[in-house]
Amino acid sequence: MAGTENGPILQFAPFQSSVDAGFWHELSSLKLNKLKTDESPIPITGYYTPCSNSQVSSHLTLLTESLPTDPTDEQQAKTSHGNRNKCSVPGILYNTNTLEGYYALDKQALLKAEAKKIWDDIQSGKAEEDSSVLSRFLLISFADLKKFNFYYWFAFPGIVLDPPATLVDLKPASKWFTPKEAESVSASCNEWRMSSLTAGVPFFLVSISSNSQAAIRPLKDFETCQREGHKMLFGFYDPSHLPNNPGWPLRNFLVFISAKWNLKKIQFLCYRENHGFADLGLSLVGEALIQPSQAWQDQDHVPNAVGWELNKGKRSSRCINLSTSMDPTRMAISAADLNLKLMMWRALPSLNLTMLSTTKCLLLGAGTLGCQVARMLMAWGVRKITLVDSGKVAMSNPLRQSLYTLEDCLNGGDFKALAAVKSLKRIFPAVEAEGVVMAIPMPGHPVARQEEEKVVDDCKRLSDLIESHDAVFLLTDTRESRWLPTLLCANANKVTITGALGFDSFLVMRHGAGPLLSRNTPSKAETVVGSSLSAGVEEMSLGQKDSKPRLGCYFCNDVVAPVDSTANRTLDQQCTVTRPGLAPIASALAVELLVGILHHPHGISAKAEFGNSLDSVNSEQALGILPHQIRGTLSQFSQMILVGHSSNSCTACCPIVVSEYRKRGLEFVLEAINHPTYLEDLTGLTELMKSANSFELDWDNETDDDDCVEI
Repeated sequence: MAGTENGPILQFAPFQSSVDAGFWHELSSLKLNKLKTDESPIPITGYYTPCSNSQVSSHLTLLTESLPTDPTDEQQAKTSHGNRNKCSVPGILYNTNTLEGYYALDKQALLKAEAKKIWDDIQSGKAEEDSSVLSRFLLISFADLKKFNFYYWFAFPGIVLDPPATLVDLKPASKWFTPKEAESVSASCNEWRMSSLTAGVPFFLVSISSNSQAAIRPLKDFETCQREGHKMLFGFYDPSHLPNNPGWPLRNFLVFISAKWNLKKIQFLCYRENHGFADLGLSLVGEALIQPSQAWQDQDHVPNAVGWELNKGKRSSRCINLSTSMDPTRMAISAADLNLKLMMWRALPSLNLTMLSTTKCLLLGAGTLGCQVARMLMAWGVRKITLVDSGKVAMSNPLRQSLYTLEDCLNGGDFKALAAVKSLKRIFPAVEAEGVVMAIPMPGHPVARQEEEKVVDDCKRLSDLIESHDAVFLLTDTRESRWLPTLLCANANKVTITGALGFDSFLVMRHGAGPLLSRNTPSKAETVVGSSLSAGVEEMSLGQKDSKPRLGCYFCNDVVAPVDSTANRTLDQQCTVTRPGLAPIASALAVELLVGILHHPHGISAKAEFGNSLDSVNSEQALGILPHQIRGTLSQFSQMILVGHSSNSCTACCPIVVSEYRKRGLEFVLEAINHPTYLEDLTGLTELMKSANSFELDWDNETDDDDCVEI
């Protein structure tokens, strides 16, 4: 041990840090939800206790509660003195946005700034009122939330004594006190530690009267104790277990004592415990000599400081990876949230992730489009997905339908709806997915009398599914299978999106709002105000007046009712033969369309917008324009935005059809299924076609070459 002519230099056992995994989880959440790209320093709280084991020192620990719930509220960082198991110490956290920024921090400047705070607290008298500020600490960090790597480095600023303190004597407290004094000191320390008012106060006075009676008193009683002429020691909670070295908190405590009371010889008690009670055999009593620095007389003087924690004996930071210790589901949620919240930080501050996560989406069809749409929805943060399909996974499916594998095709194949749900949960365990095996009743596919009950049950079930969801995707592979869902969605006023594929072309469109402003039977969403997105969508739709035409549905341009399109098909017609790249494009556009609707102030009733329209410029929606129809072709690598208004003769969404459904219910549906011309007769399409057939043109058979124009 190095020394001077007055004795060996007093050396202090460095503070050691310990960070609970909960702290990093809480920091991750704080970073994602509140801090974002803000690098402002955050007040935090560390905790330590007196050493209670002769072999192991006590650590300064960071827990989940070390971080404030509101980083801007400095009041939350105030230390508490009521817990004997957690002595609170104030600290500051600098968390950077990049690893390069972390390494580039001016560590010496940061350390000196915290040391100045301690010095200012000593000079102002704050340290006498709240002695925990003498142990202020500093933490710098970088949280890599993609790989769950956390880089960090602690500093425990210790003001440099110049010249250094010298050690006169250091021995176990049991050998320094008389037996009577030792008994009284132990009792007084235990009483101090048991009181909720003083248990967490780490620095104190030990006063021993002439009759060997000890008392533990706060630092502000120093002058009183001095006048009383009692023997006096300066006590502190010592985290160190070493027999020859006091703990790190003593360093700034000596500076405080010297600067406050100009003492040159100081007797101190390194208070340590055993099983929660004072242990004077483990505790130390020492005497140190201090020569106050002349520079301390300068009010503007900032003392030098040391205190960066060593990592395996070297001055370097630490890194911990929590991926192996974290729950996989929790990790998946955190990683998924990270991608979306990064979008919010800079590009889309108005993005409503809560709305997306609670939106219930119903996917009718679990084939090429259904698989892609489900995955796109999860990527946008949608967590509630129901898939409906009656088919089984065939050997030809896995290559194009991204949720299936070869195992799903074996033994006759698993039902697509159920296999898709299993796959979704493997991809993202937190998704709330449900598979429904059900065929959708279709017009043009007559139902035998003995099967009517089953078809009616399927209709009821489909109606209940649509009522209980907020958005419906029509992703089936036949035209007629989209008719009943379109009718039910128009009746329930649900957000409805259709995706359809040709060989090298696609259509993605959103259906307009329902045609009728009231319903005889309220939906489940309407029975509880604000219980789901549907209630809000319904309200937005009903608030729109009929001054402007509604947007059309998938059937509004048809002049014939949907019929059986599956009969007499050749092999190439039985399968959905499309270019492989088509489905991902259409699926992505369908999901983007939904997200646009959900974030539009008019929701389902938003009018069609075009890229060069004045209305779209004025709307200034964060996600861009909200079109009605998107039609594309891969052969030309082109895409068109179209709009089509609702038709009063539409077989699926016109007021006549919806009204008839409300009056007759499932009886109406059965008649539409069993009688191909019923819908045409009801909507007036039959008369329209008759009028068109009877219309005659008076052609002029004489031609004149002079009237011909070359085009």
